[in-house]
Amino acid sequence: MENDKFIHKNIKDYILYVSDVKNLSKNTSLSYERDLKKFAAFINSLNISQYNQIDDEVCSAWIGDLYTSGNNPRSIQRHLSSAKGFFRFLKKNGLISSSPLDLVTAPKIANTLPDVLSPEDVEQLLNFKPSSVIEIRDMAIVELMYSSGLRVSEAININITDFEDDMAFLRVLGKGSKTRLVPLGKFAIKAVENWLNERKKISNDTEALFLNSKGSRLSIRSVQLRLKKMAIKQGLPPIHPHMLRHSFATHMLESSGDLRTIQELLGHSSLSTTQIYTKLDYQHLAKIYDEAHPRAKNE
Repeated sequence: MENDKFIHKNIKDYILYVSDVKNLSKNTSLSYERDLKKFAAFINSLNISQYNQIDDEVCSAWIGDLYTSGNNPRSIQRHLSSAKGFFRFLKKNGLISSSPLDLVTAPKIANTLPDVLSPEDVEQLLNFKPSSVIEIRDMAIVELMYSSGLRVSEAININITDFEDDMAFLRVLGKGSKTRLVPLGKFAIKAVENWLNERKKISNDTEALFLNSKGSRLSIRSVQLRLKKMAIKQGLPPIHPHMLRHSFATHMLESSGDLRTIQELLGHSSLSTTQIYTKLDYQHLAKIYDEAHPRAKNE
């Protein structure tokens, strides 16, 4: 159908733009494309054949359709963000005069705080002597992620050549293909050195730091499963990789109070993203106050 083609061609152009010009990651570009194809399908279902037929009422109806289809508020906000970026691109290229999404808002996301481990939990998680090559690798992954606040996607994409200054620093390729330099703690350095010695037994034919038993780069799913297994074995509830990043940020804030440095270490483009950890820190302070202050203790 003709009305199906007019928007899909522009979506294709937009995805090329965010990939090649804005240099967004492949995962982000694919996420935008999926969201916009859903938008195009909704527009097509209304037999709309040109952009001037898409107004704020149509866009609000699309948001409502996403909601009734079972999308949560966070997912709906992401869809809306994708569509707003698309319409800004159309306006910039003279295909529309104004965006119908300017006045459209998504449902508010509940102010949930990230799950974090206590320092004692981290100690318990890593309090074992690896008895196999795979366990040596797993310990290196966990130590590295917790030491430097890495995303799991960043950890699996590390190459051996990414270490600098005798492994005191690591170059990390983060979101939006932005590179940052992060320091490594002594436990992480030791764990990675142990893994590098064992890694030779698996393969020397790839630059990837973390390999599976077949010599290929480790996948995100593998790290998720191995971390869950490690946590249960160590007497902890199942742990997902992002908890290590959250724990790093929270423990750093509790110790230093330096939010700007933590922003740099995490690779956040905006300080507002990092500020969620101040709420966790306030919870920590409140807990200490309740336990320590003589006029705050419960009878």
